[in-house]
Amino acid sequence: MAATWYFLLVAVIVALSTNLAEGATVEYQFDVATMNVTRLCSSKSIVTVNGQFPGPTVFAREGDLVVVRVVNNAQYNMSIHWHGIRQIRSGWADGPAYITQCPIQPGQSYVYKYTISGQRGTLWWHAHISWLRATVYGPIVILPKLGVPYPFAAPYKEVPLIFGEWWKADTEAVISQALQTGGGPNVSDAFTINGLPGPLYNCSAKDTFKLKVKPGKTYMLRIINAALNDELFFSVAGHQLTIVDVDAVYIKPITVDTLLITPGQTSNVLLTAKPSYPGATYYMMAAPYSTAASGTFDNTTVAGILEYENPSSGSSAAFNKNLPVFRPTLPKINDTSFVSNYTAKLRSLASEEYPAQVPQEVDRRFFFTVGLGTHPCAVNGTCQGPNNSSRFAAAVNNVSFVLPTTALLQSHYTGMSNGVYSSNFPIVPAKPFNYTGTPPNNTNVSNGTRLVVLQYGDTVELVMQGTSILGAESHPFHLHGFNFFVVGQGFGNFDPVKDQAKYNLVDPVERNTVGVPAAGWVAIRFRADNPGVWFMHCHLEVHVSWGLKMAWLVQDGSLPNQKLLPPPSDLPKC
Repeated sequence: MAATWYFLLVAVIVALSTNLAEGATVEYQFDVATMNVTRLCSSKSIVTVNGQFPGPTVFAREGDLVVVRVVNNAQYNMSIHWHGIRQIRSGWADGPAYITQCPIQPGQSYVYKYTISGQRGTLWWHAHISWLRATVYGPIVILPKLGVPYPFAAPYKEVPLIFGEWWKADTEAVISQALQTGGGPNVSDAFTINGLPGPLYNCSAKDTFKLKVKPGKTYMLRIINAALNDELFFSVAGHQLTIVDVDAVYIKPITVDTLLITPGQTSNVLLTAKPSYPGATYYMMAAPYSTAASGTFDNTTVAGILEYENPSSGSSAAFNKNLPVFRPTLPKINDTSFVSNYTAKLRSLASEEYPAQVPQEVDRRFFFTVGLGTHPCAVNGTCQGPNNSSRFAAAVNNVSFVLPTTALLQSHYTGMSNGVYSSNFPIVPAKPFNYTGTPPNNTNVSNGTRLVVLQYGDTVELVMQGTSILGAESHPFHLHGFNFFVVGQGFGNFDPVKDQAKYNLVDPVERNTVGVPAAGWVAIRFRADNPGVWFMHCHLEVHVSWGLKMAWLVQDGSLPNQKLLPPPSDLPKC
């Protein structure tokens, strides 16, 4: 299935290169249904799109209108998020359930419509309700406008590489049980590359992603981390990787042996094959980065195989088992200094053609603590959270976000927000403490559906401060509806005087998902130029389930092109 998907990708890229005029309309139908799939010698029913796992690739060019009709034939409520698409004025198509839409109920359908403006690169789509994105995901390939070249030499071929996470158990049952007990969910059994676990797992050698390359040619890997709960290191034995783009934004190219990619992030990476046939094969490997307690995450390694066409054999024969196989060396699982050094190297291209429009002045400043916490056990109940005396929770500024039972965007648009949400989200912690030092005795967090309200055009600076409560962990935060500039990051507690003085306001990396460092902080800036209600959350699904999320409400501007468009007639009802 993965091989078919790869060849389909190449074919459609060629078709797009020749057929799509600027501003075309690209239409897809997504049929959501269950199918049986076998991995790790174990079969189960999973939710898929169009019977494919991973799902189909959405191809478009910058400037195109994308129209996707989603028909839900599964037994679960469904919604699809187009991760990283700006959705200018089209928040109704963003997809997070109960934020911008009610979910698509079984037997119902919804048409997502959005224009891709000012973006080109690799993004992705995934289910945005419960843990269904475990199997409901696929790439979005956005080519530049017709006739516009890449700002680097065009590769010989482009190949999607999606990291996923596989449970033998039903993932909906896994998170349901965890939320009932208040404990941590069972960890996954394997990671996958393009849906395949590969040779390092039991009985999975036949389920291996293989990339066949020609000597001397350059390949662009469109890398996506679709894993639910794990940041991943990735390396290819014997080959360096040149990163040219992150989150569909060009960067100053950097060449590395190993990259780090968090759930939600994408990277376009150039890999140049050796100049002559090497008589060897090479593992492409990914393994987790985590500072969490052992046993709370999947500590396994996934491998694909990079194999060379042998010019002298005259045929593209099957994989040669007799050749030596080389493995890359990945960083240690908790190598935070590697992660910090890697992310510090990422800089916007900031060229005349692709400028970095970093807000130099700030209208609104926010300081959010992000991390874990607890809820008390139910009265007379037992639970399996910390010390078996509480339930796991997570919070932003001590507020664990509660999803409403109707969509926030509709409540805002119709002016019927009473009883749905309040607009008093705390802009700083109510009670400051030593965020990365000894945790406070009381780790309980509050619950609420609270939003921050921004005026159209506000420039925002947000510092996200990790905490050490229940262990210091990295939290990859994703902001819907916007890209942002990562102007600073560091370890320990943020110091507004010393740390702001070191901000990069010239060429900071621009992205939609950023890791808040373990026991550290990150500072981002963005311009609130997109009216609507925009979700912001950790992209580790377990933390989302525990409440590590919030939302921004951006008011309409005064001009017609600064206002949210009306809702479509087929918007799902709750």
